[in-house]
Amino acid sequence: MADYYDLLGVSRTASADEIKKAYRRRARELHPDANPDDPEATERFKELSTAYAVLSDDDQRARYDRFGEAGVSGAGGAGAEDMFGAGLGDIFDAFFGGGSPFGGGGSRRGPAGPPRGQDMEVVVDLDFEQAVFGAEVPVTLKLPQPCGDCAGTGAGAGTQPVTCSDCNGSGQVRRVRQSMLGQMVTTAACARCGGLGEVIATPCGTCRGEGRVTSDRTYQIEVPAGVDSGATLRLTGRGATGPRGGAAGDLYVHLRVSPHARYERDGQDLVTRVPVSISQAALGTTVTLPTLDGDEELSVPAGTQPGHEFVLRQRGVPRLQGRGRGDLRAIVDVVVPTNLSDEEADLLRRFAEQRGEDVGTSGGGLFSRIKSAFS
Repeated sequence: MADYYDLLGVSRTASADEIKKAYRRRARELHPDANPDDPEATERFKELSTAYAVLSDDDQRARYDRFGEAGVSGAGGAGAEDMFGAGLGDIFDAFFGGGSPFGGGGSRRGPAGPPRGQDMEVVVDLDFEQAVFGAEVPVTLKLPQPCGDCAGTGAGAGTQPVTCSDCNGSGQVRRVRQSMLGQMVTTAACARCGGLGEVIATPCGTCRGEGRVTSDRTYQIEVPAGVDSGATLRLTGRGATGPRGGAAGDLYVHLRVSPHARYERDGQDLVTRVPVSISQAALGTTVTLPTLDGDEELSVPAGTQPGHEFVLRQRGVPRLQGRGRGDLRAIVDVVVPTNLSDEEADLLRRFAEQRGEDVGTSGGGLFSRIKSAFS
């Protein structure tokens, strides 16, 4: 048998979702029903199914990657149930309308009816404070919505959809065919009604029988406190309306938070920098610290070192689906003065002399120049 990854048309680093999508695509191409005149179609489909059965299982895939086909020979030989039964429920849904034709445990197709609408996505930009404390923000997007002229039925004025005569309203047609595996009963969507079970003789002139029209829709989105960039909100039933009265899909709101001029997030904590001068750090001071909850008086004790962190409890970001908030961490930055006046420089030199510290003399102030003249 060819390499399993080559059979599916994926790389050896493909994710489980990529493998599943590739299998569905290839299975539609290679299924015996799609190739009735090809006697080798059944064998190719079996090989494809074997490859998927192995690569969709983490343990079997690991053995195959290490030892090749020999590492999964037992699984491949005993995998008929997995290949053609419950393990392939998704793909047999596409071909047979639910359930495996071999008696496996796939799910049954539901009754005929209009399909569900598409899921929709939108990106919403939030201010930093809106993400921290929560907010209600408007979101406007174009969506397929029920047609007002036909109330979503798709039928013209004074008419109604009628039961499809080909499928008697079931939305499915069945046929029996002989194969090398015996008699097979396959089920497919009715071509005349598209699987809806009803046909429209006189379509609505506004929506042309679709039962929906595209227009702007505005929702007020409730953003919970504590969200961050990359979070996604799922709003059930706020997506596109399905055709001819079908249920609406979901709306996925992806959040993007603007940075703050003063604060950064570290999980549920907020981090900010507090600039103080050398004299303030040495002698102590009280500074006003703007927080998202209002101004706070922060006492900086004498001798505070650069990088010292003050923690204000419960001043951070609320915990999603939990209690309490994170902390506010204020980190001290000692600001070294530049462009000193002569007097300021002389004062600092005197201070350094008192402490026995060596300092530079180039460009010194008046005191330094007088001292140098008499030395």
